[in-house]
Amino acid sequence: MTQQYGYYHSIETFGTVDGQGIRYVLFLGGCSLGCKFCHNPDTWVRGDKTITVEAVMADIKKYRRYYEASGGGITLSGGEPLLQPDFAAAVFKRCREQKVHTTLDTAGNYPAGYLDKVLPYTDAVLFSIKAVDPVKHHWLTGADNTRILANLQKVSAAMPVTVRYVVIPGITNSREDIHALAGLIKTLPGQAVVELLPYHTFGRKKWAELGKPYLLEGVPDAVPQDVARVQALLKEQDIDVLYETMAG
Repeated sequence: MTQQYGYYHSIETFGTVDGQGIRYVLFLGGCSLGCKFCHNPDTWVRGDKTITVEAVMADIKKYRRYYEASGGGITLSGGEPLLQPDFAAAVFKRCREQKVHTTLDTAGNYPAGYLDKVLPYTDAVLFSIKAVDPVKHHWLTGADNTRILANLQKVSAAMPVTVRYVVIPGITNSREDIHALAGLIKTLPGQAVVELLPYHTFGRKKWAELGKPYLLEGVPDAVPQDVARVQALLKEQDIDVLYETMAG
């Protein structure tokens, strides 16, 4: 039997910001967006590092007692993990069989059929929305957000979803931006909570190492007051809000 493998960028065995509890985070390679604020632009390309489903499961086994004790499990992140839907589905299927909690960390920019392969084995979804306004979204990411928003609807119809939103001062934190985000959340068919992530410039070094100009030069890091204002605007709209400490 041929082993199934995926292309990956890196592995974090004790992740604490990519879903509930302590998590095994597998960052798959390749992304269909080009976000100006990305702090891991080195994950945009697929690369040549590969890992098999069996290797993933063997690695998880080493730390499983920590994951189980904290209510954690595995998170597939990226890049965009659903650019490798068959591998993602195979990993999650094995995890489901072994009762390992599964979380998908996605930005939604892929054909809807990819979700159909993975959602049956998914326990939780972290879904990144970069901007609701289509013009601003294209400027920030280089891509249209039509199918992203459609995929968010699809996920929400299947299970509760955590919508991740990066607060970028002067770019994504206006009253209009936040009202648009609240309006989007209210259209979702299922339960949703918004997780706010403050924009930071920690990734500038990686852009430089790749020989790329940093595209948000001069934009300051978000401070707690920036996030608190967005949080208040969402709560005015009766949206449930979480507040994280890192941007993605």
